[in-house]
This record gives sequence, C-alpha cells and structure tokens, in this order.
Amino acid sequence: MSGIAVNCVVDGPDDGEPVVLSGSLGSDVRMWEPQVADLVAAGYRVVRYDHRGHGRSPVPRGPYMLAELGEDALALLDRLGIQRAHFVGLSLGGMVGMWLGENARHRLRTLTLCCTSADLGPASGWSERARRVRVEGTGAVARAVVERWFTPQWRVANPDRVPFYEAMVAATPPEGYASCCQAIETMDIAGSLSSITAATLVIAGEQDPATPSEHAHSIAAAIPSSRIESVSPGAHLSNAESPQAVNDLILGHLAANR
Repeated sequence: MSGIAVNCVVDGPDDGEPVVLSGSLGSDVRMWEPQVADLVAAGYRVVRYDHRGHGRSPVPRGPYMLAELGEDALALLDRLGIQRAHFVGLSLGGMVGMWLGENARHRLRTLTLCCTSADLGPASGWSERARRVRVEGTGAVARAVVERWFTPQWRVANPDRVPFYEAMVAATPPEGYASCCQAIETMDIAGSLSSITAATLVIAGEQDPATPSEHAHSIAAAIPSSRIESVSPGAHLSNAESPQAVNDLILGHLAANR
C-alpha cells in the first residue's frame, strides 16, 4: 500500500518544527485557518492538507480504508522531507492520527486529537450517509453537517460564516466524501490505542454532538501518555468556534514536548 499525493499548503519557516493539521470529513485546508497565525508566530512550520477525495486532492474511486488515509499522510511527510512531525487531527483527521500512532509511531513527535473517536458507530449510519451522498450529492448533507459543527449560539452570532462552511462541505466531491464515510465505518483502531507512545493531548468540545466527550475520555483512558482537556463553547469544529482556547492548548502541548 502506498499513499497518493494529496494537496497541501505550507506556512512558516522552513527550519521550524513541522506541525501537520489533518481535518474533518467534508472539510478542506481552510478549516485550519484559525490556527495558522499562532503556530507560525511560535516558529512552527505548518502543513495543512486535504484528505483524498477532498478539496484539491485527487479523488480515487472508493471505498477508502483508514489505512489508505494514513498512508497518504506518510507520503506527504516523505514528499516534504519531514522525518517526524507534530500531528494535529480533528474528527477524521484524529482517526488518521491514531492510525499513525499505532502504525508509524516513529514519524510522530506528538499527537493532538480534537473532537474525534476511535469507534464511531453505528456502521449503518455511515453506509447510509455514503449512499445518500452518492445519489443526491454532498450538498444534500451540508446544512445538517454544519449544524453539528457549531453550536446554535455560534451560528446565530456568525451568520456570514455559516454559508462559508456549508459551501465547503457541498464542494467536497461526493465520491470522496462517501468513501471517507466508509473508512470511518470500517476502521479498527480502538483495540490498539494502548500501543500509542507519542505524548498525546485529547481535546473535547463540551457541546459536540458528533463525537461527544465520552469518546475523548475513552481515547485518553486507553493511550498511556495522554491527557484530556475540554473547551466551551465548542461543538464539532471547536478549533473554529473557540480558536484561542484550542490554540493555547495545542501550543502548550507542543512546547512541553519539544
């Protein structure tokens, strides 16, 4: 198995410690915009990328496996000449991060897992969402997805941003979105979390309806070198809803494990 060449954006100094940001299902590199300036200001080389089937990355025919998404991340590190990176993943990106921690631990400096899960059933829900997107297009789920990404209070206070995120989801190729749904449906990482050796920060959004905080607590309980923090307000995209709180947690974790 070998990864494909996914789209990426790199900011910050060439000699900075690399921080790889891996996003949510239905997102592209823009979801990490609230993190870039603070990480660059702290001297890090920030690498954002689109999962296969998302954004400007290639869209191979699916279904995909989580291992394939992990291999894509490893291929990206190789392409950029990065031996070891701080890896920050949210939702699907966090699942990729856990796969890397279990299967490529030597490539990680640290691991930060935001609003994610190691076992996100039921499987039938993911297969049904994949079927719907293939039939009706990604726009059919965009509104419902963004309603879970942000708290109602944030959506009311930021009416100009809601269409931005809905358009981001709707622009995701249906084959890529559906195939990544199937990667979540079939992933098998929960039983090996204890093998992760990277210093791990687990961040939960207190109002996250997609991956409620009990998922974060289960992950933190299973990974030996881990700690858990929560942010509020914060639904599924807590990095965008409470960016300063999330940035402070990430920067503190990276600084403590340089």
